[in-house]
Amino acid sequence: MPDKEPTKNESAIIVSNDSQIRDMIYTVRGQQVMLDSDLAELYDVETKRLNEAVGRNKARFPEAFCFKLTSNEEQSLRSQIATSKTAEGRGGRRYLPRAFTEQGVAMLSAVLRSETAIKVSVKIMNAFVEMRHFVADNARMFEQIKSIDYRLDSLERSTNERFERVFNYMETHKTPSQKVFFEGQVYDAFELLISLVQKAKHEIVLVDGYVDTGTLNILSKKELSVVVTVWTHPKTSLTESDVATFNAQYPTLMVKHTTSFHDRFLILDGVEGYLIGASLKDAGKKSFAITKLEDSSIVESIVAALGE
Repeated sequence: MPDKEPTKNESAIIVSNDSQIRDMIYTVRGQQVMLDSDLAELYDVETKRLNEAVGRNKARFPEAFCFKLTSNEEQSLRSQIATSKTAEGRGGRRYLPRAFTEQGVAMLSAVLRSETAIKVSVKIMNAFVEMRHFVADNARMFEQIKSIDYRLDSLERSTNERFERVFNYMETHKTPSQKVFFEGQVYDAFELLISLVQKAKHEIVLVDGYVDTGTLNILSKKELSVVVTVWTHPKTSLTESDVATFNAQYPTLMVKHTTSFHDRFLILDGVEGYLIGASLKDAGKKSFAITKLEDSSIVESIVAALGE
């Protein structure tokens, strides 16, 4: 004789194992609760019917037993159970879910008055008890985690405050328009030139009669998407191979030739210009100055002269 197929109610009880039920218990407003849609699944009824039963027996479900989630609480709970069946079940709902405490679940089984509800409620009560024991047994661990979270939060706030002070300082202390470097200040000059190169968002134009791979070393610190055009003397020591090697890793560099300029200029994005008293490759080897060109018309005239 073949085994008897389980009925729908029997199937509901079978799938309601302890692990499944524990996974349906959440913490809301500091209480352990279960949601109406999860309970409806376990009790093998529609969520709508379950809530109708609660509505007909309002006196049996004070707020300590049952309450509706707020929109924020529902969103927070969605993040906890992102892809669970419960979350999917609530996706198309037009009203906020109800949450039932342990007492509310016990009262619900009495209201529904079904054999399935009674049997499943026993499992649910056991799950609530296990959860309480687990919390009690691991209270010290939870306190330690809470303490760590608090320290991390304090560290984050402290770090954010320090960054804010730095940014405020940077906003109120602009880079000086002139800077002089004396002989031997090679690293300081190198550092400032790199900081200028890194300011460019789209384009760098360098006018420097004497460039070499040392110049390219500075230009390599630019943002990768920034295009560089170098105007230099036709007899520059920079070779086509040097340019090709640079472009292989830091595109795009174009080298053009001119003999019309004595001074060195660094122009960023076509609007911000600097007069540099030494070739970039020699910066810091002897005393020199860097001056920001405050008059935008001067920058425009330099750009125009290069285009002629």
